[in-house]
Amino acid sequence: MHAGSRAEFEAFREWRDRSRPLVLDSGCGTGASTVELGHRHPGAQVLGIDRSAHRLARAPAFGPDRLCIRARLEDAWRLLAADGDRPVRHYLLYPNPWPKPGHIARRWPAHPVFPVVLALGGVLTVRSNWRIYLEECAVALGLYGRRPPPVVSFEADAPLTPFERKYAASGHILYDLTLDLDLTDWRTSDAHA
Repeated sequence: MHAGSRAEFEAFREWRDRSRPLVLDSGCGTGASTVELGHRHPGAQVLGIDRSAHRLARAPAFGPDRLCIRARLEDAWRLLAADGDRPVRHYLLYPNPWPKPGHIARRWPAHPVFPVVLALGGVLTVRSNWRIYLEECAVALGLYGRRPPPVVSFEADAPLTPFERKYAASGHILYDLTLDLDLTDWRTSDAHA
């Protein structure tokens, strides 16, 4: 585990009010999506996580409702799981799809940390302009005994991220995969049929 990730997680723990719901913005970039998610989830604390100091340097000031930390996602997810802090919502918005075949293990659905993401629970939303990435997420969910909803296209009337705004403006088709990881029996539930 990266020492910087652990130090940032300690700052998060000091900030965190466990009486409030937690929303994760994994790969938050400049924090624009963290701000937007704060508007969409009033009453929750929104944690943005990104590994880039350059991107986070452009993040707006944060307070008791929103915070961005610099950490490796795999470290932050493991620390959250070990701490027992479970998000009610978890967003993975436009992650780098690592499109080369040799990079598949870098994509989250093929990464060794993916079971930790599932164990965190909450409602997971993954969005991308690369449909195959979301289809890979769906396959990975199936491999872990989950029955995911279909990958759906959508129009970004109110974009969550600068990438979503850019892709929508340039005519890209945008895709969403959203599922409730806290359902107890994915094989028999028709909540996501």
